[in-house]
Amino acid sequence: MERTDTGRSDDPMIGRVLDGRYQVSSRVARGGMATVYQARDLRLDRTVAVKVMHAGLGDDEEFVARFEREARSAARLSHHNVVAVFDQGDDQGTLFLVMEYVPGLTLRDLIRKEAPMEPGKALGLMEPVLAALAAAHTAGMIHRDVKPENVLLADDGRVKVADFGLARAVNAETQHTATGGVLIGTVSYLSPELVVDGKADARADVYAAGVIVYEMLTGTKPHQADSPIQVAYKHVHEDVPPPSAKVPGLPPYVDALVARATARDRDLRPSDARVLLHQVRRVRQALDHGVVDDPELVDDLLPRAVSPERTDELDLAPVRDEVFDFDATTPVPRVPVVPPTRTATVPPPEPPGPPASPPPALAEPPAPYREKRSRRGLYLLAGVLVAALLVGLGGWYLGVARYTTTPAVINLTESAAKAKITKAGLTFETGKPAYSETVAKGSVIETDPAPGDRVAKDGTVTATISLGPERHEVPLLRGRTVAEATTLLAEQSLSVGSTVQRYDDKVPAGRVIGTDPRQGTPLKRDAAVDLVVSKGRQPIPIGNWTNKPAATAKTRLEAKGFKVSASEQFSDVVAAGYVISQTPNSGTGFKGDTITLVVSKGPELVQIPGVRGMRTKDAKKKLEALGFKVNVEHSALFFGANYVVGVSPGEGNSAPKGSTVTLTIV
Repeated sequence: MERTDTGRSDDPMIGRVLDGRYQVSSRVARGGMATVYQARDLRLDRTVAVKVMHAGLGDDEEFVARFEREARSAARLSHHNVVAVFDQGDDQGTLFLVMEYVPGLTLRDLIRKEAPMEPGKALGLMEPVLAALAAAHTAGMIHRDVKPENVLLADDGRVKVADFGLARAVNAETQHTATGGVLIGTVSYLSPELVVDGKADARADVYAAGVIVYEMLTGTKPHQADSPIQVAYKHVHEDVPPPSAKVPGLPPYVDALVARATARDRDLRPSDARVLLHQVRRVRQALDHGVVDDPELVDDLLPRAVSPERTDELDLAPVRDEVFDFDATTPVPRVPVVPPTRTATVPPPEPPGPPASPPPALAEPPAPYREKRSRRGLYLLAGVLVAALLVGLGGWYLGVARYTTTPAVINLTESAAKAKITKAGLTFETGKPAYSETVAKGSVIETDPAPGDRVAKDGTVTATISLGPERHEVPLLRGRTVAEATTLLAEQSLSVGSTVQRYDDKVPAGRVIGTDPRQGTPLKRDAAVDLVVSKGRQPIPIGNWTNKPAATAKTRLEAKGFKVSASEQFSDVVAAGYVISQTPNSGTGFKGDTITLVVSKGPELVQIPGVRGMRTKDAKKKLEALGFKVNVEHSALFFGANYVVGVSPGEGNSAPKGSTVTLTIV
């Protein structure tokens, strides 16, 4: 289950009170079967985590019954490395589980940030996980969904395993074989027997734990493919490769440990988490002593069947309990890895010099030779005893008396940490500060040596001080190309998310209009910023308005964002007020472009001049020069003189240019 940002206002669960008791405040994580919320137990006034099953799972009565039984089983599992289950309920069809709230991050977050890890640190993180699984296996419970997302790393250093019982409830309901198609659990951590027949025992949890160790050591999962089915196939048909193939230099016994835990044949794996925990502690002990190779340990760890008569594997006496006692308050130890140049053999101390000569004895009467031999033997014995005592005292001083343990100062302010370190007789120094999502600014993230590690009594403890959460502001990207924006985001430790294109009249095509989140927003390191990129000016269809009302054309074109320039002109064919011509009159344009219209004023009117009394040919010539057509008619008294005696329309009137004027002649 992946941890997410705090709850969103559009989540209907936010603000709801379940069973009249648990008030949901924010969303913590979301998985395939449920969503986890932070809530307040109104009855006991404490913060809890509420896991709400997705809609539909609560509709099956048989599943609900199984879920309730497994929740009760999980609630009976009490261990300081297990997330405690407080309550379960059904609020109007909403099936939920109330658990201990563990603020911090998951092992998945740590793997993404720090893997590949040093083997000592990886196994140190795995010990409390195996302790939790061992408690479950002893109680007859199987987790069935062991994965980094279900390992919670609390702010105070505690390690907690979550989701005990829930995976079993779902598995019992939806379990199928490989041919049935459905597999419960995350495919990257499924044991071969779960893939083949859907059945599992404690050794399935052991297999998943071994895969997690491989992932911490290498930073990658052992089996990867394009689809979950292909990954499942590899679990059945391919061994988990040795971690040293990815990270050269790992001791052979570390490879052997991973091979033993992830053996495809479950009979070759440790029988449960309790046995694997014992083996992990043996490997850590070898790492702490700088052992480069230990053939005997490798032989013990390599996969092999364990007969019931064998007892060495089941000799689970605690190893290094003074270092690895993971109680509810002890942070996960950071175990330094000794460079490979160290050998497993520690040279014996130099033999002491001859004992100091005893003071001269007082003069005594001569004694027989036998008496002198006896005294010489006593002196020799005393010298040997003194030498042994000196060697013992030297070893005690070098191995114990000179050393103390590093005080735990994680999460303390710098001043408080310095006071505690100084009070212990040690020198306090600060190293390079670092960002932290979980430790407040100015407080200690980690120390070198780590809390509980051995340090010389006059030694130095170097603390890493928190700079607080690492945040980077979104830079101003408007007007930049996508390549420039990508570079600027990378300089701010951010990345480009999705890219959306949009028309913009001001920003040229191919350049950034804006971002989501907007400029100045503080984001976590490597957060994605979405870009809105310009497609340039938006093309607008123009349309042809020729022979259409000019007023309508102007209104429509301006509504689209065009500017309209209109001029008037006489037209004998286009009615007044209509468009004679348009430029441009097709295709597309852009907002602000100018469209030119020529609007008809109708036909041009010309005043008919006075032509009475003029000879016919002169009158006709004058009228035609003005653009009129001339029609000649004879009067009733026509006698051939060819003089104009009448004009229609009458002289002084206006008529359209090109119209006909009738002359009456005599």
